[in-house]
Amino acid sequence: MKLGVEFVPYSGVERLRELAERAERFGFDQIWVSDHYHNRYVHSVLVHLAAVTKKIMLGPGVTNPYLSHPSVIAAAVATLDEISNGRAMLGISAGDPFYLATVGVKHRRPITTVREAIQVIRKLLSEEKVDYAGEIFTCRGAGLHFRPIGEIPIYVGGRKRRMLELSGELADGALLNASHPDDLKECTEYVCSGAKKAGRDPKEVEVVAYMATSIDEDEERARNRAKTVVAFVGSSAPEQSLERHGIPPEEMERVRRKLQAGDIRGAREAVTEAMIDAFSVSGTLNEFLSRVEELRRMGITGVVVGSPIGPDAPKSLELIGRALSGK
Repeated sequence: MKLGVEFVPYSGVERLRELAERAERFGFDQIWVSDHYHNRYVHSVLVHLAAVTKKIMLGPGVTNPYLSHPSVIAAAVATLDEISNGRAMLGISAGDPFYLATVGVKHRRPITTVREAIQVIRKLLSEEKVDYAGEIFTCRGAGLHFRPIGEIPIYVGGRKRRMLELSGELADGALLNASHPDDLKECTEYVCSGAKKAGRDPKEVEVVAYMATSIDEDEERARNRAKTVVAFVGSSAPEQSLERHGIPPEEMERVRRKLQAGDIRGAREAVTEAMIDAFSVSGTLNEFLSRVEELRRMGITGVVVGSPIGPDAPKSLELIGRALSGK
């Protein structure tokens, strides 16, 4: 089972470099850097992380084709592949509607937009000249003047049915934005369904649990640290997930309204214990390891230790890495 970690670049580049070195030292296979315009620019950060690592795979987790045109994404990830000596990967999805709205970008036709973006990116990474006529994107004699070192794997991130079916249809992997086994089982079924509809063997698609994680020796401290991420993850969860976990819709709507108003503290305060249980893996190391073993038995092929990692991220990375890789 592959082991990845997500870094959110709200902290300085030097701290992220230290975390990247630690992740590689303790046996992690992948580093994903989240892409939101209000944080440090994802591709600049990735270049810095490539400079202080040697083996670990690196990529945006995840970028979107609303704020960056597919041609720009292709050039950026190909550059990263060159700089990292073939270690680039790409995570892509439709972006967070909350953040896109703050810069006046409408979240139109997300499935078509992501599908066409992947098709354009793949062509640009492998062909000298690209002509493409889609409903969203068009290329007329477009092309990159250089090539990546190898074939860059593309992962589609998501939680809802249609986006995950798209991952099964087109992608090398699916980044399942869920943490609870019941939700991940449903997500996996969507990926398999998409693969089968496209005539693919579902085993061709990596199925990765991209889990909001907070690990600490103090369980209460770990759970409290997870609340902000849980607010965002839960606010976009499908209705059937809320019902499955017994979370009243009005409670999640309260969190959603706080986020829409920019009241992050209020959203944190509105997060319930049931939401933490449903939308994160938060607590002690043993709880995390038990969850990973359960997912392994389900056929999940990778896990990503998602933000916030823990109250003391470097310590949490070491605990998890040592436990799972033996390093």
